[in-house]
Amino acid sequence: MDPLSKTPLPLTRLLRDQIGSIRRVYLRGNRIVRRDDFARFPETVLLLHGFFQTRNVWEVMEDRLRDHGYGVFSFDLGGLLWRFNTRSIPDLSANIADKIEGICARTGLQRFHIIGHSKGGMIARHYVQHHGGDKRAKSLVTLGSPHQGTPTALVGVGLMAGGLISRSPFQMLPGSSLIRTLQKDSFPPGIPLTSIYSKTDLVCPWWCATLRPRPGETSMENVEIPGIGHTALTTNPEVYKVIHARLDAASTIWKERKQ
Repeated sequence: MDPLSKTPLPLTRLLRDQIGSIRRVYLRGNRIVRRDDFARFPETVLLLHGFFQTRNVWEVMEDRLRDHGYGVFSFDLGGLLWRFNTRSIPDLSANIADKIEGICARTGLQRFHIIGHSKGGMIARHYVQHHGGDKRAKSLVTLGSPHQGTPTALVGVGLMAGGLISRSPFQMLPGSSLIRTLQKDSFPPGIPLTSIYSKTDLVCPWWCATLRPRPGETSMENVEIPGIGHTALTTNPEVYKVIHARLDAASTIWKERKQ
């Protein structure tokens, strides 16, 4: 329901808010304007997109971040048809770790923030917890990411022919070995982790996206933004306000640590 008009949203808008624009996100592949200046900014952000999407989903987010003085970079995560991010989460996080070390050696970049949407947030979390990302990440913000696993990953299982094309959707089911491992291993306490979610997200229901910190894990935070669809989390201005505030806060913390 639209909270202003109290009338049902058109089906096309509902679908766009949940899965994104077919033309702008899917048909364009991973074609983006490549910029190599991201390491020259005082603060830099890595963007990681979700399952069966492309990094074009970040177009609005990247513009906003750059307008606020952040350097931004992203990766082509490959997958089905060389574009749709269907590879395994551990494989992707390991591959990203290798790429990042090469980038840091080449550019002098030391640390950066990460924003991950959906599966991208789980890739980022796996990178931080298992592939040395704790030495690179200043903060992590996830948008509609299935920290508890999500039953809607079964749709992905179907799309991937029951695992014949990719096992990645199985990794995002509740109780999967990957979800259990991420929950068992502690998240680095010095890196703020924020999960932004919405109760109108049909792809990753809110109870799947919320963090459940253990006693003493004070760096984790859940933030609800009402009335937002799954993919609309990447473009919504209210979501961006929260992201901007979290990036600023984390940047301040790291500046204080250097003093």
